[in-house]
Amino acid sequence: METYQKISKLIEASDLEAELCISEAAKEAIHNLAKQLGLPPVMLAKMFIELTELDKNQTSTYILRNLEVIEDKILREQVQYCLDNDDQFGPSIDLIKKSIGEEYELILKDKLTLMNVPFKDENILRDQGYDKTPDLLLTVPIAIGDNVINWIESKASFGDEHTHKQYLREQYWSYSNRFGPGLVIYWFGFVDELAEQTLDKGIIIMDHMPSKITTLI
Repeated sequence: METYQKISKLIEASDLEAELCISEAAKEAIHNLAKQLGLPPVMLAKMFIELTELDKNQTSTYILRNLEVIEDKILREQVQYCLDNDDQFGPSIDLIKKSIGEEYELILKDKLTLMNVPFKDENILRDQGYDKTPDLLLTVPIAIGDNVINWIESKASFGDEHTHKQYLREQYWSYSNRFGPGLVIYWFGFVDELAEQTLDKGIIIMDHMPSKITTLI
């Protein structure tokens, strides 16, 4: 919210909308401004759409995926430039992240299968009518040390505090409330303090799938 207010004030103070949308040579304008502000270009483009395209019924996410709905040709080119040149949130990066995520989820499934731990994946759970689902719901709970595990979420990323808090809000608490205690695996490591923050609430944080488990039958 603080960033939105900052961008909004910047637009009001410097007539940024006019500056960005009038100049034919300014297709890099939003991208360059994002670099100055220390923001990913696609994130700033999304904010800018939300601040300047308020007459449209579509969401900013929809507009980013369907740039033809942006009537202003220059703004459309500027947003396209951000999508093409963002090394953190651009479409090509999203595809790579998705591919890596699927690879590590497959690794997790193979490990559980070798350990004879039955599970249901997201596709099965959605077919059964669940809306928010972890990557894997264990058919039979397991224990890791003294901790019971009913579900596992695989994250092919590093667990930093900001991202972890967002996942807690949007995913983990929902899984915990519905399915009980679970395990989150950040395959590329995590900030040490995170492991203690949710342990007493039934969410364990690890960077691997341990081989020493107990199946609870």
